[in-house]
Amino acid sequence: MGFMQRGIMRRRLPAWQVLVWWYHFSLVWNTIDGQIRYSIPEELKQGSVVGNLAKDLGLALPELHRRKLRITSEAGKQYFRVDLGKGELLVTDRIDREELCAQRPTCVMPLELVIDNPLQLYRVEIEILDTNDNSPSFPTKENVVKIAELVTAGARYPLDSAHDPDVGSNAVRAYLISKNDHFKLTVKNHKDGRKIPELVLEKPLDREKLPVHNLILTAVDGGDPVRSGTSEIRVVVLDNNDNAPEFEKQLYEANVSENAAPGKEIVHVKATDADEGLNGEVEYFFADRTSDVILSLFDIDPTTGAVVVKGSLDHETSPVHRFDITAKDKGNPEMEGHCSVEIKINDVNDNVPEIIVTSLTSQVPEDSAVGTVIALISAKDPDSGENGKVTLSLPSKSPFRIIPSVSNHYSLVTNGPLDRERKSQYDVKIKAQDSGKPPLSSEKNIMVDLLDVNDNAPIFSLPSYVVYIKENHAPGIIICSVSATDSDSGENAKISYSILDSKVQEVSVSSYVYINSDNGSIYSMHSFDYEKLKVFEIQVQAKDQGSPCLSSNTTVHVFILDQNDNAPSVIYPSSAALGSLSHQRMPRSAKAGHLVTKVTAVDADSGHNAWISYKVAEATDASLFTVNQYTGEVRTKRSVSEHDDSSQRLLIEIRDDGEPVQSATVTVSILLEDGLHEPILDLRHKVSEPSKKSDRLALYLILSLASVSVLSLVTFLILAVKCMRSSRSSGACCMRRSDCEDYKNPNRNLQIQLNTDGPIKYVEVLGGDMMSQSQSFRSCMSPMSEYSDFTLIKPSSTTDFKEVISVLDASLPDSTWTFESQQVSRYHS
Repeated sequence: MGFMQRGIMRRRLPAWQVLVWWYHFSLVWNTIDGQIRYSIPEELKQGSVVGNLAKDLGLALPELHRRKLRITSEAGKQYFRVDLGKGELLVTDRIDREELCAQRPTCVMPLELVIDNPLQLYRVEIEILDTNDNSPSFPTKENVVKIAELVTAGARYPLDSAHDPDVGSNAVRAYLISKNDHFKLTVKNHKDGRKIPELVLEKPLDREKLPVHNLILTAVDGGDPVRSGTSEIRVVVLDNNDNAPEFEKQLYEANVSENAAPGKEIVHVKATDADEGLNGEVEYFFADRTSDVILSLFDIDPTTGAVVVKGSLDHETSPVHRFDITAKDKGNPEMEGHCSVEIKINDVNDNVPEIIVTSLTSQVPEDSAVGTVIALISAKDPDSGENGKVTLSLPSKSPFRIIPSVSNHYSLVTNGPLDRERKSQYDVKIKAQDSGKPPLSSEKNIMVDLLDVNDNAPIFSLPSYVVYIKENHAPGIIICSVSATDSDSGENAKISYSILDSKVQEVSVSSYVYINSDNGSIYSMHSFDYEKLKVFEIQVQAKDQGSPCLSSNTTVHVFILDQNDNAPSVIYPSSAALGSLSHQRMPRSAKAGHLVTKVTAVDADSGHNAWISYKVAEATDASLFTVNQYTGEVRTKRSVSEHDDSSQRLLIEIRDDGEPVQSATVTVSILLEDGLHEPILDLRHKVSEPSKKSDRLALYLILSLASVSVLSLVTFLILAVKCMRSSRSSGACCMRRSDCEDYKNPNRNLQIQLNTDGPIKYVEVLGGDMMSQSQSFRSCMSPMSEYSDFTLIKPSSTTDFKEVISVLDASLPDSTWTFESQQVSRYHS
């Protein structure tokens, strides 16, 4: 949106003045916070954001309403407003830089932001940057230049300059002339920055051969994209009168007071013509297409060349006027010369200074210290120089005084003790006087009421915060903003924020985040990975600047939210399994529903991002096989016929349920053969043997999970008691999850892991290996929520998972557990 600069203006002072400056500066420091500068392009849409005032001023959003942030502007029209809900400065009306600032090099709109409790003033300057929204244009589409045929090569004829309301690089950059045999174009740079095109004769003209030359003059600006404008140059070749009038100067400069009476001579231009007779007699005129403003303000004597005042001049409206004068002889054809005139309007003290009260605290505590700010005042005088310098003063023996700030801004502060019982109201009369001769002045009255006071101790805002952020976010984002308020004033109300040292995974928390000490905004040092870090805590301290200082702590619980950044990983069939004949053959006698094989995949993500579904992407015969969407079982859709190809190929796509979707593929080759009944019977016989072992393993798992349930229940009761005891100070129990590395290497033995570190207590159950129904269970309870969750994370087996879920569901209390699996089996109590 542009560039922003903020700071208090500084200049180098002598040593003795520095001491005085710092004394005054310390009295108004609590009120005048300096200046903020934004740069925006013109023609922004309504509602566009200029900048975040709350962030740039170091204010929390709730303070904007409480402290009554408002905008005051010296301009009659309001172009901006503040969104108090977001703290943003918004554009409310169309901004046309050319309309506001004409062609001044810089266009700055001053605003004043005022907030109360304590009373503070911020000066906001919004620089309107020019955009290339205007094309160069000539005063007329056709310019007639008369040139005698006897004029020698090298003669110059100034042409009308193109006007482009834009400034800087978007203004007129160059001129071009259409291709011809007699003329070339040069550009004369005026000292005020104008570029004046001149037509230069390169080859003498012959009226008998070609009486008229038609040329195209093009003006090009420097914008991106480039804009241009054209004008037709019609050169009329004349006979005889071969000398044009020549001015003594190409530029005449003069000064005149803005209160000059009509008829006053300003400057005298003079041109001579080497010809004799009528060809040498010169008359003076304003150049063609001179603006109506110039014609209304000035007049020229056609005989003497004297430029005189015609209308009322105003330095404040336009301090400089520029125009061209043409000298024509009386020859046939007539010839002419040109010069420029620049008239500067001198300012006179014709404007009375104005006092503007931008903010007023009309009710002041009676025990206010010396230097307490009562009102913010600005002085305005449209005159320039000494005529525009304004001095404010108060009557003698007043218990108040005026302290100057920046840019004609002042503070009305207390200058002595106040006593409500002696005098409850003051009528403060402020006088503004400029430095003109004679000086002009005005007065302003301010009523100040004194009140009794009731001191209040500082109060910290919140005990704890809960923040949720997505993993893989860009480093440097704001995680959250904490805020504290102090009902004191001055230094006692200035609050700085810091992070207390603590450990996150044996690393200092300052390696993860840092905090803005002024506004309490907490930023991330790097992005987070949910699979490595799921939750951590930040201890924040708010400390005021009083003596002795007071502080308060709060806890920020940061939860990392999982994103779908892992694609499903196929664990069966592996590359070795695909090459095995036992996994590729099936009998031709197979009927509909025959189980061919089973594809199993896992996803390192969690929740919906880890829900996996299977589908056939490509197949040799799409009518023969199907894959279960949730289990990955590949079965026949119909009976195998003798016409089916012996070699079948399936491309199975595995997709997760995340956003965006991640996917993987696996290829299964199937060989259809006759006479496979005997091996299948053997296989069934062999499979029935380990069923006893599976029954034993299921029994062990049930006993283990029952033990885990009892242990979890005891843990939950202990945690609930601790949370209830510490609810006044901590306000929340938060979860801390171990790294995903804890789940990557399961073994065949059932493991029970109880983690009691931090405010989150959880139990993990790990059992089995990849081919023996490896499962991971985690029990988590957070007093921040109404329910506790028991989560089954990332099953890594190729067999049915519903049996284990039913066992767990039967052994656990109602409304306590939640199960998730990548086979899209999720149960909620």
